[in-house]
Amino acid sequence: MKTKGRKLDGPKLINLENAESVSFKKQYIVFFAVLLLVMMIYLARLWYLQALCGQYYRYQSENNRIRVEDVEAPRGIIFDRNGVPIVENRPAYDLMIVREDVKDLNGTIEELARLCECDPSDLFSIVDANKATPKFVPIRLVSDIDRDCLARVAAELIRLPGVEIEIAPKREYNWDGTAAHLIGYLSQITEGEMKSGKYPGYYPGEDIGKVGVEYGFEKYLHGVRGHRQVEVDAVGRRVRLLQEQPPVAGHDLWLTIDMDAQRTAESLLADKSGAIVAVDPNDGEVLAFASSPTFNQEKFIKGLSESDWMGLSKDPGHPMLNRVSGAAYAPGSTYKPLVALGALQAGAINPTTTFSCPGYMPFAGREYHCWRKGGHGTISVERALMQSCDVFFYHTGLVMGVDRLAEYVKMFGLGQKTGIDLPGENAGLIPTSAWKRRATGHPWEKGETISISIGQGYDLVTPLQMAVAYGAIANSGKLWTPYVVKRIEGMAPGEVKEAEPMLKRQIPVDQRWFELVQKALSEVVSDPRGTAHSLYDPAMPMAGKTGTAQVVGLGRGRAGQNDKDNAWFVAWAPAADPKICVAAIIEHGGHGGSAAGPLVKQVMMTYLKIKHEPAQKPAHK
Repeated sequence: MKTKGRKLDGPKLINLENAESVSFKKQYIVFFAVLLLVMMIYLARLWYLQALCGQYYRYQSENNRIRVEDVEAPRGIIFDRNGVPIVENRPAYDLMIVREDVKDLNGTIEELARLCECDPSDLFSIVDANKATPKFVPIRLVSDIDRDCLARVAAELIRLPGVEIEIAPKREYNWDGTAAHLIGYLSQITEGEMKSGKYPGYYPGEDIGKVGVEYGFEKYLHGVRGHRQVEVDAVGRRVRLLQEQPPVAGHDLWLTIDMDAQRTAESLLADKSGAIVAVDPNDGEVLAFASSPTFNQEKFIKGLSESDWMGLSKDPGHPMLNRVSGAAYAPGSTYKPLVALGALQAGAINPTTTFSCPGYMPFAGREYHCWRKGGHGTISVERALMQSCDVFFYHTGLVMGVDRLAEYVKMFGLGQKTGIDLPGENAGLIPTSAWKRRATGHPWEKGETISISIGQGYDLVTPLQMAVAYGAIANSGKLWTPYVVKRIEGMAPGEVKEAEPMLKRQIPVDQRWFELVQKALSEVVSDPRGTAHSLYDPAMPMAGKTGTAQVVGLGRGRAGQNDKDNAWFVAWAPAADPKICVAAIIEHGGHGGSAAGPLVKQVMMTYLKIKHEPAQKPAHK
């Protein structure tokens, strides 16, 4: 049998298989070599990125991230009673630094000081004061930078990582320095205030109210901060905005102050030390609140330097002192109407009671003099008030005694805080026999009663207390709590809070005694014998009382300036229908009728919009 087809050659088949095997091995080696080369290149790249450049790329990756920024809320606007804006907001540029993004902090601070032409030590002190602040939180280095500084810093931002320029609302006081003690000022929150717990949710570097309305109504004025989510690059620059929650502006305040009367009072006090305060005797609204010397609020907004602050605090004129409600003075003869009302109500005197005034009163081996050397003769309470007879009130005070005097005078709010809606009020002092024993360890002496009966000695009152007390005389016994904020308005519709007048008490004095004292105080101005007759003007009949209060340590100041008594005048107008009550004190002014009276009259005429028409002189024939 024959086999069909080709016969396989065994050795050739083996050789073919060996050749294919060698070829496959070569391909495998080449493939493995290429793969190994790729892996080596990859590993070399990883080594380069992680070992050689790892720190750089780690910084880059960590700093290309999302950051949450706070957006400051505009503070509420402050208006006067007629809608005149007193305090508003304006856009300002603040120089900020995020220490986390800064490579060379010292070098950056020095460069910024050069660009903004300021002292590097001031900027370093700000950074040191914020050591406890997280490094990712921006710190305000310079507030409200000027245009030149803004331009220079903006041109260099590319090489100043961590430096930012932030647009923020800033306070603008439309009449810088006017009503400064009433309005107050803003300054950066301190570390101690942050830790006090009084300012939850506040951030380092925020401005807060320090005194006055700005401080007392901080919770309404502050607003609610917004938030902004942004992507930033390696040097802290914003790449894009991701999300934003707008801030909510603070509440607006409407004050009881009349800016026309306020500015008039301020101008009258421009070259004097003293205070003028006006209230509405029918509800306690404060119409003017002027203290002099004053200070500039804008300086605090821009950032007060240490030298500027030392200059203010050491100024002998004490411009930071609120003389309206924060300083207490001896009331002098303005005290006498309150003594008269208390004595009449207590039955110690009556309208026909008279005392003889030869110009002095002898007591315990010494003479207590009346301001009028020749005396007033035999005099009753009505004329004693009109002509301010000291001797009459010496006798009245001795009949009353210190403790009964204090009981009645305190009914008019003296010796206690009025309760005004402002911080820093002084309670003053109305002495009693028990008070002196506690304070000095010595008993009360009758000679001291003689002094306090004419508003000297230990008596201390604030101008605000006197304005409120005279308001109670004018309205026959209603003692109102004074207030300066009339309305608080929020952003939401209907979010309005109206202040309600608060009657502290109806003073328990008979109406007939109020009418007697009202008539006498009207005669102080209208009667030619009155101590303030020079102020009489038929266009505006008013009632009031002059006062001249001795000052402890007279003669220690500069000649001609601090060697005079304090001058008082307290009055209301119109006399028969009171709409405004004003108290004024001029430190070292001399006589109340001439130094303080004309100022009170001018404030009243401004508020009541009465134009003084001087009497026409008859033509010569």
